[in-house]
Amino acid sequence: MQLDRRNFMAGAAMLAASPALAAEGRASVRRLSPKLDAIIDPAAAIDTIATGIRWAEGPVWLRNSGCLLFSDPPANMIRRWSPADGASRFLWPSGVADPDPATIREPGSNGMAYEAAGTVMVADSGMRALTRLDPVSREKLVLVGHYRGKRFNSPNDLCIARSGAVYFTDPPYGLIDGDDSPLKELGFNGVYRWSPDGEVLLIDGDLSRPNGVALSPDERRLYVSVSDEQAPRIMAYDLDARGGAVARRVFFDAKPLMGSDAPGLPDGMKVAADGTLFCSAPGGMWILTPEAEPLGRIEAGRAIPNCCFGESGATLFLTATDRVLRLPLRINGWRR
Repeated sequence: MQLDRRNFMAGAAMLAASPALAAEGRASVRRLSPKLDAIIDPAAAIDTIATGIRWAEGPVWLRNSGCLLFSDPPANMIRRWSPADGASRFLWPSGVADPDPATIREPGSNGMAYEAAGTVMVADSGMRALTRLDPVSREKLVLVGHYRGKRFNSPNDLCIARSGAVYFTDPPYGLIDGDDSPLKELGFNGVYRWSPDGEVLLIDGDLSRPNGVALSPDERRLYVSVSDEQAPRIMAYDLDARGGAVARRVFFDAKPLMGSDAPGLPDGMKVAADGTLFCSAPGGMWILTPEAEPLGRIEAGRAIPNCCFGESGATLFLTATDRVLRLPLRINGWRR
């Protein structure tokens, strides 16, 4: 029987969190190096800005309208948050309409990324495709849903290169029974590069559970999280001039971090303009240098699956299982 990632993470979170911490939702920053002080003020407070979510994921800040969108894949919903209005339902269904509960486990959207034109690129788990969302009309356009004639499993996360190319991961988390699902058409769980001209390039088809994905500021390195409870890690890929992978290696081994006091697995991540990585891993959201040196960890007593930069670019928004957190930074995450 396949272990359900959501159940694994939620169970670990319950083991790790004391009743008081779980009830109050307190979050904190654990300082592992004095270098962290240049990134996060030691006196900075973490605010909870939204609660009551089944599984918060895929946050993205809309620069043109000053608000945050985030997914709730099992609830098939995208929610919106703004400083003035708080949290509210933005789009339902966010993925496939009228999903079959016997075959589809995550019918909604997952990872999202902002495009310069004001639209949002979506890793649409329920639609099993990459889609583009217009936040004004709330209409979606399917961009690609197949690789060599076979449907994707359930796209999970994505990042956008300056060229407009999209790197995305395609694990089987959206399907009941995962790899054993009768809906699964591909014999692997891939990492892909989609180009605006329609080309789909397979970057890696050998990872068991590819998940979060991010580019280095110079776009010469691609990071991919592997949320495999037997071998949790973050991979790094050297990219050529066309954006294809020419070498790969383990960037960060998360296996030693696992334990009943460390909820979560490698999941979403973001890379700041200076190369600092904010990576979901056992125990919370880890802050790493480009050399994989751990500087600190954001802890919430539960898994923190994803994050994004927002407001002026110097705020970190974190999706922490059933809630969303906000933390001010001393650096600006956005690439200019």
